[in-house]
Amino acid sequence: MKPPGRSHNANFRRRPAGQSAPPPEPLAPGLAARIAAAQILADTLTAGRPLEERFSGENAHARLTGLDPRDRALTRSIATVSLRRLGTIRKALGRFLDKGLPKKSGALEWTLVVAVAQILFLDLPDHAAVDLAVRAAKAEPAAAPFAALVNGVLRNIVRERQEILDGSSALDDDTPAWLAARWRANYGAATAQAIAMANRDEPTLDLSVKSDPEGWARRLGGIVLPTGSVRLESHVPVPELEGYSEGEWWVQDAAAALPARLLRASSGMRVVDLCAAPGGKSAEIALTGASLTAVDRSAERLKRLAVNFERLRMDAEIAVADALSFDAPPFDAVLLDALCTATGTIRRHPDVAWTKRLGDLAPLVALQAQLLDKAVALTKPGGLIVYCTCSLEPEEGEAHIGALLRRNPDVRRLPIEVEEIGGLAECLSPAGDLRTLPCHLRGLTPRMSGLDGFFAARLRRKS
Repeated sequence: MKPPGRSHNANFRRRPAGQSAPPPEPLAPGLAARIAAAQILADTLTAGRPLEERFSGENAHARLTGLDPRDRALTRSIATVSLRRLGTIRKALGRFLDKGLPKKSGALEWTLVVAVAQILFLDLPDHAAVDLAVRAAKAEPAAAPFAALVNGVLRNIVRERQEILDGSSALDDDTPAWLAARWRANYGAATAQAIAMANRDEPTLDLSVKSDPEGWARRLGGIVLPTGSVRLESHVPVPELEGYSEGEWWVQDAAAALPARLLRASSGMRVVDLCAAPGGKSAEIALTGASLTAVDRSAERLKRLAVNFERLRMDAEIAVADALSFDAPPFDAVLLDALCTATGTIRRHPDVAWTKRLGDLAPLVALQAQLLDKAVALTKPGGLIVYCTCSLEPEEGEAHIGALLRRNPDVRRLPIEVEEIGGLAECLSPAGDLRTLPCHLRGLTPRMSGLDGFFAARLRRKS
């Protein structure tokens, strides 16, 4: 009779005492990046963690540890395009998963999503995407029984790639239904479609420069936009670009650069930037020579602002405080870049489309109204207020201004002039407010096109 505990395998051998287990076999090249992308995608969509935070700082995903820069960049590319085209990817998977995803299959969904993203949208070999997805499935106990399913589904998608792409709609597939319905209602079907198409594109790289935009455009191989920002074709890491370490410029979308400039700040003025971090708009104010107070409730985000200001060799008084409870003598000008749904930044932060919900809107609108009243209270008689949000939702923009003017007779709108925004008449509302859309400012290529979606209104407190 065979002693208990012995293997039925005739080749079984006991490991000699003191001998360590053999090291695990190294992962196939590229597999670690795919697994990291799948786990980061899962974190983003199931836990609502911002994608950007999973790639830097103390919240960076553990799976990135040990990856070389090339694999880290690949991980980011896969995760980003997976979110940007998530609707198309899920629609494609639905064609070949008649019964849906198997139950209790672990990370199978995310393994499939990142593999389909590679097959449909990235310039990577199909066989590598399929093989590494199968390996990723086999590496996880819950997903391992479905490795053959992964292989079959992905091979079908490879075969029908063009049909899948031809049948994909930016608005109906790659935009959540609640947002698509709102954009159709608020902007019309054609503009809603154009917004959704712009959100599919790689975002621009825009710089706000301290001086000489034409010179910096020549040095960096870019162009000067009508608004004065410099737009680059470059894919070189930002810290490696000329002028970065010397603090000659900072990265900021061309639309995001406009609200602070509308304050007409100048040397000798006292200006407060409420909700200031990470600091791009604060830098625009500091550049004028005004005395700036930067307020934000997040100490961690203000640390980033302080680091940026040190590089830029700029000064600001930094206050960690909730804007609603912040107290100071009235200022000559107040900038309020209010917390919002951020639906105007989806081309730059594609996770926003899938992590925000319609139910998020009402609480934010209520908070924005309170913040706007606080901004007025912090403004001297005769002083200026600029209210802005990076949202496409009118409740977070235009509706606030009408409501404020009705409830506060001491405030009036000071219309924005088209010359102040580089002649971009399409970005001005009839009332004189700024409204940029992702489909505005089209260039010769997607990389040189578009703006973040922003609303801004300028107000004056009566003397």
